[in-house]
Amino acid sequence: MGSYAHEDLPFEKLVETLQPERSLGQNPLFKVAFVLEPPMPSFNLDWNVSYLDIQTDTAKFDLTIGLEEKFQGIVGRFEYNTDLFDASTISRMIGHFQTILAAIVTNPDKHLWELPLLTAVEQQQLVAWNNTLVDYRLEACIHQLFEEQVKRSPNAVAVVFEGEHLTYRQLNARANQLAHYLQTLGVGPEVLVGICVERSLEMVVGLLGILKAGAAYVPLDPAYPPDRLAFMLEDSRVSHLLTQEQLFAFVSPHQARVIHLDTHWKVIARESEENPNSGVTTENLAYVIYTSGSTGKPKGALNTHRGICNRLLWMQHAYRLTQSDRVLQKTPFSFDVSVWEFFWPLLTGACIVVAQPEGHKDSGYLVKLIAQQQVSTLHFVPSMLRVFLEEQNLETCSCLKRVICSGEALPFELQERFFARLDAELYNLYGPTEAAVDVTFWTCKRNSNHRIVPIGRPIANTQIYLLDSQMQPVPIGIPGELHIGGVGLAQGYFNRPNLTAKKFIPNLFSDKPGNRLYKTGDLARYLPDGNIEYLGRIDHQVKLRSASNWARLSRCLTSTLLCKPLW
Repeated sequence: MGSYAHEDLPFEKLVETLQPERSLGQNPLFKVAFVLEPPMPSFNLDWNVSYLDIQTDTAKFDLTIGLEEKFQGIVGRFEYNTDLFDASTISRMIGHFQTILAAIVTNPDKHLWELPLLTAVEQQQLVAWNNTLVDYRLEACIHQLFEEQVKRSPNAVAVVFEGEHLTYRQLNARANQLAHYLQTLGVGPEVLVGICVERSLEMVVGLLGILKAGAAYVPLDPAYPPDRLAFMLEDSRVSHLLTQEQLFAFVSPHQARVIHLDTHWKVIARESEENPNSGVTTENLAYVIYTSGSTGKPKGALNTHRGICNRLLWMQHAYRLTQSDRVLQKTPFSFDVSVWEFFWPLLTGACIVVAQPEGHKDSGYLVKLIAQQQVSTLHFVPSMLRVFLEEQNLETCSCLKRVICSGEALPFELQERFFARLDAELYNLYGPTEAAVDVTFWTCKRNSNHRIVPIGRPIANTQIYLLDSQMQPVPIGIPGELHIGGVGLAQGYFNRPNLTAKKFIPNLFSDKPGNRLYKTGDLARYLPDGNIEYLGRIDHQVKLRSASNWARLSRCLTSTLLCKPLW
């Protein structure tokens, strides 16, 4: 009550005294005003009195919510600044206000955060946006799908590297020999086999051979610092390590049995060229890729054949590679993007063009390779795409059909720069290592109205939920942490049960026992059409990809991606 002694303080005086940061577009002290009007008094007069609503057509504050008690009930009015809000946003806000008021009456003993905010229509909308069921053939493993393609196109070129090539039949035969050799050493399902090789034909043979033996591969990038490689070798406890003679000196002491894919090949080549039978199923591990995450301590994400096969089959359904396509393999195999660069073309009859070691860092080399090999499909992280688009001879890359971006936020101005320089399709994908490469997709459009390039909608058999800190779905336009569900989820982290339990949580939106959600730590929001905008990290961490050439990218790192105001 004491504060009423100051009720006549002029508003201008208050602003002058507090000196808040001023902006011509917003009120200086507060954004939202709430007004509750008591019932109008009744008049016992001989006059005929009626009430008249006055339309001001001018918002005094950013948003004013007014409630007034009348004979028929409480009547509400929302007055808003049309520079900050549009009518659809206000309509949704009114629906949320009514929903939570009704929930309070129904559940007066619950906390506010336990009450629903979304209207019934919005809840149904969320279900519809996550209705991504596609009946893919998910009973076959990656290498089995490859073997089927070998039968369809045995003489087609499967992989090209530095003047050498292997047909589908030759690649299959060499991978089979390696698989049989590994099986004689006791390699089989759920066994982790390390592979530390430079980009080469041996790399492709090695990956396929490990999968055909029934095991899961653990990529160990020879460009990594020795202490990181040592940690990964010790942590993963790989039983066998595939490498090359010239790299052996760089690999720290370990317990794994070493197999040199170059100098030991004469011994390996004695094995059968027939497809081996390993007994592996789609529920078994396919690969374990280490990711640093927020702690900086590497941890291995356990990904299954089923998860990555779903991802690859969706990609083929969406983008349709043919036998005339040539896909550039330039991503270091320690990053999960490399998984589709290797195996998507091999499941479809297309050709892999393998870049030379460290070639992914040289945009001039990439331009020449694309033109020389007539590459139609490749991937860039946005920072490297920016450097690539600055190359002088970019017009020689007219063979490009599609460029896929992921790994970083794709800035709007970079999208526009792409379309100004290349006559190709551009796709923006999003996904963590813990969920079989990518989980959402967006087709970029020329002259788009989206000033933040969306990450799109969930891929097949995948669900996306944007949740607040209390695990409640957030409405359209409101930021929430992105959670992932569906067949692409990893089993968890290798030898990290506590972290797995923290990040892979029960799926409260599924009635199937054992279904889980992965907490990404990424902030995003829904657009009215169901597409999603990525807004940044909740913990403000910045991820630096070692796959990039920082000497050439330093000028790119001086820019900052700014998110626009939420409204």
